[in-house]
Amino acid sequence: MNDWPDRRTGDRSERYGRGSASPQPEGARAMPHIQRRPSQPRTPQRPQVPPQSQGYDDRYQDGGYGNGPEPGYDSGYNTGQVYGSGSGGSDGRGGGGRRGGGGDGGYVQGRPAPDWRRRIKLGALTLVVVVLAVSISTYFWADSKLKREVDLSKVIDRPESGDGTNYLIVGSDSREGMSAEEKKRLRTGSAEGKRTDSMMILHDGSNGPTLISLPRDSNVEIPTFKGSESGKTFQGTGRQVKLNAAYAEDGPELLVRTVEFNTGLHIDHYVEIGFGGFAKIVDAIGGVEMDIPKAFKDKKSGADFQAGKQTLNGEQSLAFVRTRYAFAGSDLDRTKNQQKFLAALASQTATPSTILNPFKLYPTMGAGLDTLIVDKDMSLWALGNMFFAMKGVTGGDGTSMNMPISGSVNGNLVWDKAKVKQLVQQLNNDEKVTVKGN
Repeated sequence: MNDWPDRRTGDRSERYGRGSASPQPEGARAMPHIQRRPSQPRTPQRPQVPPQSQGYDDRYQDGGYGNGPEPGYDSGYNTGQVYGSGSGGSDGRGGGGRRGGGGDGGYVQGRPAPDWRRRIKLGALTLVVVVLAVSISTYFWADSKLKREVDLSKVIDRPESGDGTNYLIVGSDSREGMSAEEKKRLRTGSAEGKRTDSMMILHDGSNGPTLISLPRDSNVEIPTFKGSESGKTFQGTGRQVKLNAAYAEDGPELLVRTVEFNTGLHIDHYVEIGFGGFAKIVDAIGGVEMDIPKAFKDKKSGADFQAGKQTLNGEQSLAFVRTRYAFAGSDLDRTKNQQKFLAALASQTATPSTILNPFKLYPTMGAGLDTLIVDKDMSLWALGNMFFAMKGVTGGDGTSMNMPISGSVNGNLVWDKAKVKQLVQQLNNDEKVTVKGN
């Protein structure tokens, strides 16, 4: 069998070169004639990358194809270096595979693992920003609705301030903003102007809050005062009147002046709410649960209650706090019911279900702020402190009481001056109140 290349003629014995046995010199011998195929230009082919699910093509052996070019032909294909470091696996996947290969330096393609710590930080930061934005916008919204109409700078000859903060809380019979139908339903009547229906002093200090009711029939002296509108000074004459007459005569400023003169206690803030606002607040929170120990009725206020636990709506709540003719103690018994109700209202309003629920929070705040009248120096922060102090009256170190009474004169209740002096001293020094009221 001829193992010479195609179309080469001659005999092996005619080989030239070193080691030839021919007697003729090399230059005299004829070179064998070789006929070659016409040369074809080779077009380099880029090696085909095997699919990810396959290993290297098993035709790549010893640097070339099994049926390909002559041995020694360099195809440019670098085995073992495309996917890994050259250390192929037993399954023919090469060095390390496409995903999660075991070879050193393996090429891993894919999305990087999420940075959960960074995502949590960004989420927390976003939440804080949203909460701050809502809180700030709510603050300015509520602040804009406050009616700062009472100017305590018009009150003259004021006693010195003590420790803690004293609020004068007034429930008026104002019918402002109420329709004829609402007046009829709430049994408020249609009297012009407004009068005080209840008055309380709330002391907020380090020894717990103290709520003191001032009966509207309390016998007090009208002192020298400056008119809130005219600015004219009216000299005191020792005139004795019911406490609610001071409000009717010259409004909140004279009421504050009269309370300070007859008690010696400095009033820091004034808060007033009318009939309509009171009922709307109760309805906004879905009613107030009360435990009524004894059934009672009152035609004037519209009260008609059975004994036991029950939830009062706005109309019923207003009837409850206004009733006095159904009780033997009249105004004194009424003030006790008022204290009990206000503490329950504050306790049931200042809850997460109300504060964290905008569908309850905003209607409740709106109902109260629409009819709430405060002094010019009242801030939302101070108003909030008052609200939470009211909530704490019936719990912990809180105390509720009536102003100590020693008797009556002409149908008016006379305060016990000695006890009142001791009470005011304890409040001014922010001490635990030990004085007992009626």
